[in-house]
Amino acid sequence: MKAPVSPWFFPASALIVGAALLLVFPLKLLPSLLAGLLAGLLVFELVNRLARPMQRLLAGHMGRVLAVGVLSVLVIAVLGLLFAGAFSLLMHELNNPGRMMGKLLGVVDRAREQLPEALVAYLPANVDDIRVALHDWLRGHISELQLLGKGAVHMFVTVLIGMILGAVIALQSVPEPGQLKPLAGALLTRVQRFVEAFRNIVFAQIKISLLNTTFTGIFLMGVLPLFDVHLPLTKTLIVITFVAGLLPVVGNLISNTAIFVVGLSLSIWVALGALAYLIVIHKVEYFLNARIVGGQIKARAWELLLVMLVFEAAFGIAGLVAAPVYYAYVKSELKAQGWV
Repeated sequence: MKAPVSPWFFPASALIVGAALLLVFPLKLLPSLLAGLLAGLLVFELVNRLARPMQRLLAGHMGRVLAVGVLSVLVIAVLGLLFAGAFSLLMHELNNPGRMMGKLLGVVDRAREQLPEALVAYLPANVDDIRVALHDWLRGHISELQLLGKGAVHMFVTVLIGMILGAVIALQSVPEPGQLKPLAGALLTRVQRFVEAFRNIVFAQIKISLLNTTFTGIFLMGVLPLFDVHLPLTKTLIVITFVAGLLPVVGNLISNTAIFVVGLSLSIWVALGALAYLIVIHKVEYFLNARIVGGQIKARAWELLLVMLVFEAAFGIAGLVAAPVYYAYVKSELKAQGWV
């Protein structure tokens, strides 16, 4: 006769998972958690979708193992090359300081011609002044830059581990919670619901990124040309806007900074005008984003905005990024218990 399942396994597993999720903030593991989950889900979805047509040619369990194994290696290799290519491009730019200094001095010269005299006095006069200012700044922030470098390496390793885990999970069937010991089954249920909540937020973020890219594209390719302003690298900026927009909150900061810097190559007023437009658009999008994410996780916009406000006050920018995922997970747990 099967022993009855203790009602304490659910609160015990919920307490363990809840404590782990809250510890993410003081331990500064949120970027690693989100990057690892995103990389794992990406590999898992790609491998599963691509493996279906291959399994028709290679029937049976060994056929699936072979198909998933080959595709896992290919997907991880392609994604790894993309990350390595982006890193190589960045290092190439950093290894040409003279070229960067020339571009920066050109921006400063154009700003000098357009800014009021009171502000011109604060601008560097030549390349040597820029170099000295950068040297002083780097010397004063050497510890932060070292932490940033370590964080970048840690992030890359986390993404790689996430991709490998996604391939491993795609390769084997995950057991049902009922097939495990009670506490292990309860923990697996909590983890599955958290991953499903993260998946829903990712799909919502894709919609948000498309919306943001559309508004930005209209501005860059429609509004600015009406004023006879043709921003260079327009297509590249639109691509950057979409890719960066997949990152909650910080994605807008990345794309806005890129557009502002490119706008400076024309004039300070073009850059400021572009920044003002983007700020207004993002304020409107803030409420649209809450509605999009809320629709994906079956939550009202005001609920999500309130949670984002509380998490930002409690944990800073990390809390603002994590708020939609955490709230989606908590709400899925409450719905599963029939409490909401």
